[in-house]
Amino acid sequence: MTNSQGTGIASVLGVLGLLALLPGAHDVHVVAQTRASGIALVGGTLIDGAGAPPMRDSVVLVRGERIERVGTVATQAAKHPGWPFASVMPYALIDGASPIFLISGMAIHTQNLIADPRASLLVMQSGGDGDPLGSPRATLLGSVSRIESSEAIRNAYLARHPSARYWIDFSDFGFFRLDVTDIYFVGGFGVMGWVVADDYRSAEPDPLVDSAAAIIEHMNADHNEALRAIAKHFAGLDAEEASMVSCDRLGFVMRLRTAAGMKGARVAFPEPVHSREDARRVLVAMTREARGV
Repeated sequence: MTNSQGTGIASVLGVLGLLALLPGAHDVHVVAQTRASGIALVGGTLIDGAGAPPMRDSVVLVRGERIERVGTVATQAAKHPGWPFASVMPYALIDGASPIFLISGMAIHTQNLIADPRASLLVMQSGGDGDPLGSPRATLLGSVSRIESSEAIRNAYLARHPSARYWIDFSDFGFFRLDVTDIYFVGGFGVMGWVVADDYRSAEPDPLVDSAAAIIEHMNADHNEALRAIAKHFAGLDAEEASMVSCDRLGFVMRLRTAAGMKGARVAFPEPVHSREDARRVLVAMTREARGV
């Protein structure tokens, strides 16, 4: 990967807050330390440092267990040509993170897809602080086609949607797959860009995807003073209040209330972390360093 390619990928694949324009923030601070992760946020753009791992974590948004298992699919309306038709769409994933749908032939969106296979699927991160415009989301574009059912496909879908067992064998229901050709990712206010489909397909879910919520809850509930110390030492921001809003293997994002207003800051871990225990160990060490202990 060239430096320009790395920068381009990094600038648009900041899922779960890798890019730190935060909901409610009025400013984004020059953030992350270019340490073991090799990542820096400068002027709102993530820059891949030498030796940094590929920044292809947008797949977390679609694959993660904390992510909504239902998206919104937009098809081309057969009854009203040229008009988009949006529908609620439960989905599961197979083969390189390709979304699959279990839909009835009687449904309008199914009839639309048979007439014109072009479609898009909007997926949003669940939870957050109540501001949907500040939450990461991705729109996956591609063509939808019917696929033959198999045990693997059935198991993948039922694992995500157990209640579908009541209608999965109905004669009018069948599986359809969205073959992703392009992705548009929005990480929050002012953070957006196109993602190459091959990068999305080859990405792996972040190892903290299942534990990030617990890490964030624990830090915000019990270690606010530690977050303020980290913000001052690693991001150069003197915060009156601090809260962690996202966490991944490379670092975390904080929202900070300062005398100058609300600011966002992303701080890199000194080393990649792969578990909740790793994150605790590294955060303890960062807190001690920030306090000069």
